[in-house]
Amino acid sequence: MSVNFEDVKNNVRVALAEDIGSGDITASLIPSDTQASAQVITREAGIVCGRAWVDEVFAQVDSTIVLTWNVCDGQQVAANDVLFTAKGSARGLLTAERCALNFLQLLSGTATACQRLAATVANSDVKLLDTRKTIPGLRIAQKYAVSCGSCYNHRVGLYDAFLVKENHINACGGIDKAIAQARAIAPDKLLEVEVENLGELGEALAAGCDRIMLDNFSLEQMTQAVELSQGQVELEASGGVTQSMLKAIAETGVDFISIGALTKDCKAMDLSMRLL
Repeated sequence: MSVNFEDVKNNVRVALAEDIGSGDITASLIPSDTQASAQVITREAGIVCGRAWVDEVFAQVDSTIVLTWNVCDGQQVAANDVLFTAKGSARGLLTAERCALNFLQLLSGTATACQRLAATVANSDVKLLDTRKTIPGLRIAQKYAVSCGSCYNHRVGLYDAFLVKENHINACGGIDKAIAQARAIAPDKLLEVEVENLGELGEALAAGCDRIMLDNFSLEQMTQAVELSQGQVELEASGGVTQSMLKAIAETGVDFISIGALTKDCKAMDLSMRLL
């Protein structure tokens, strides 16, 4: 996923309004003409992500502040590396600091977690997918971070692909009816169906979907599903997936593994800004 700059601007606008409100009263202690330089460093190794959001924070706070980056999104960094320097109004630097670092630490943490999991299955053909379990308002940002961390995006939202789950199936009157209705509504959209056993797998295969999500299947059941599908559809393993399970799941031959933890449970990267 690429950066959508309108989304970035909107993210930053909301975040700054939340933080600054009627004005940064602490920064007002500093004379308005005071100039300063600052460095942002990382206290731990990881994958950097979020430059566009940082740039936009400083631009919206004070467009005269100049940033000089030493790293690119997707780049591996070591502890104590300087990520960027900033020069300009001391007030502006300090007002923008927390908002900028919040974006950078969250998205870098997300990318780092993704890269760590992706490395586990690097020797297989399986692709690790994110989910819709994202921070409200920051889905696009987190999904961008997932791609910077060598993982892949599932559907962005409820509008760009079908994911027919148990409740949809029950409400529609069966897997076949749900699939037929989906094809009639939007035949060009990806159509994925969640199944909970091999019997439902057979129904989904017969009805003709594009991808089947194997919900909480055992490794043995996943292997059987791969054999039964014979490449007719893509198969996605899902449900309670942890890092220790990834290699074994990949070896069953499924095409995708979806992991909510990529965006739901990530730990923010530890960053710090220091005035020079």
